[in-house]
Amino acid sequence: MAETEGGWEPELAELRRREELARRMGGPEKVARQREHGKLTVRERIDALLDDGSFHEIGAIAGRASYDKGKLTGLAPTNFLIGRGRIDGRPVVVGGDDFTVRGGAADAAIWQKQVHAEQMARELRLPTVRLVDGTGGGGSVKSLDQMGRTYIPMNPGWDHVVANLATVPVVALALGSVAGLGAARVVTSHYSVMVEGSAQVFVAGPPVVRRVGEEVTKEELGGAHIHGVNGTVDDVVASEEEAFERARRFLSFLPSSVHELAPRGPVDDDPDRRDEALLRVIPRDRRKVYRIRPVIESVTDAGSWFEIGRGWGRSAVTGLARLDGWPVAVLASDPYHYGGGWTADASDKVTRLVDLADTFALPLVHLVDQPGFVIGTAAERASTIRHGARALAAVYQARVPVCAVILRRVFGVAGAAHTNASRLLYRYAWPSGDWGSLPMEGGIEAAFRGQLEAAEDPDALRREIEERMNAVRSPFRTAEAFLAEEIIDPRDTRPLLCEFATLAAPLREPGPVGHGYRP
Repeated sequence: MAETEGGWEPELAELRRREELARRMGGPEKVARQREHGKLTVRERIDALLDDGSFHEIGAIAGRASYDKGKLTGLAPTNFLIGRGRIDGRPVVVGGDDFTVRGGAADAAIWQKQVHAEQMARELRLPTVRLVDGTGGGGSVKSLDQMGRTYIPMNPGWDHVVANLATVPVVALALGSVAGLGAARVVTSHYSVMVEGSAQVFVAGPPVVRRVGEEVTKEELGGAHIHGVNGTVDDVVASEEEAFERARRFLSFLPSSVHELAPRGPVDDDPDRRDEALLRVIPRDRRKVYRIRPVIESVTDAGSWFEIGRGWGRSAVTGLARLDGWPVAVLASDPYHYGGGWTADASDKVTRLVDLADTFALPLVHLVDQPGFVIGTAAERASTIRHGARALAAVYQARVPVCAVILRRVFGVAGAAHTNASRLLYRYAWPSGDWGSLPMEGGIEAAFRGQLEAAEDPDALRREIEERMNAVRSPFRTAEAFLAEEIIDPRDTRPLLCEFATLAAPLREPGPVGHGYRP
């Protein structure tokens, strides 16, 4: 190709100079302060999250430029970085706050960049990861003083944020002090994590809270000890590196969007593996507890169990795993907390998992030991039945295949949520199964009160009734009536679940669900 006179090298040199100014972020002092607080810079975070060298930045030179006689003298970059990159080879969108520029405050940002990132994820159907370290809202009081006016609050581009919940996997990492709209960006996600000690999440920070009569530090107001146990965030980690690793693992179970299906993972664990320990997991004494997580790890592919929300709603255990390589959602109960009964928080946790599975077409495995909703005055004050009914509705609305394995108890309305009874009951029961409208122990006192009160020896009569009812409660009696489809050897659980995952794989249907996912 013949060269023409006057190339564009000067403009390219100017572009490189501006890019270099932007890479300085808030300047050496602000960067040093960020690191003194044990935090990475936004560019270091992006590099640590993504595959090496895969970040393609968009809007790199956006910011506030200063000029002297038409010549650029400085560039204060916007404090929000966006772009595309790869995680385990798959393209993703990433957006991150730069706390070194005015503490991540929105009045140092260009809001169109946040909207652009969300729109890019939605329209290109790519997962998005938010690295949140600031407010990200409407700016400070100082910005109002500079504008000389106020405004009616609005969130530009929030339609994309909401739509993304029903379209692509959304991960949010709270990596510093996060307030206002920043906090909303954290929780409006499918999976959220905060770093203990360096991250706080709140609607408004201590200076604003002080005006309503509370004198608190950032940590006292919104630290991990609060939000790690109330469900505001899903998980709490010890370091930023751990947060990035959990983001990568979470995304590995999901498709890039609802228009695809989650890929099969490694097939490196024998689907016919049988664990002898399962034969003795459930105590014969119904009052005794056992540990559910070793059961989950035994029946799923080795090393694949990824728990979500361990710190809150603790009577429900939720997460993702693989069966013969196929990704599935897993729900179980933890007898160490309320005997596994669902609280209001546990019910919300169940709803979120079922909605996640339904949104991204993940088959659901439910390991059932459900004594019912937690009862008592505290449970009533928490409106447990309202939250529980929402969980029940989520189970009945879900379109994905469900396999229930009844380990022990199934009682009451919460027990009825173990699967959608109107669909094919793809269900197994261990010989330790125990079910009904309510537990026998409490029911005997209510049903036979008159006889017990009139008996000369109430204790002897109670023992006699209990013996008779224990025969009635045998799972084999239920199976005789085909009300329990199959009673299985617990050691066969993994092979049967792997068969379920294989049968369910071609039944998965890509595409949006009828109801959008809500945070």
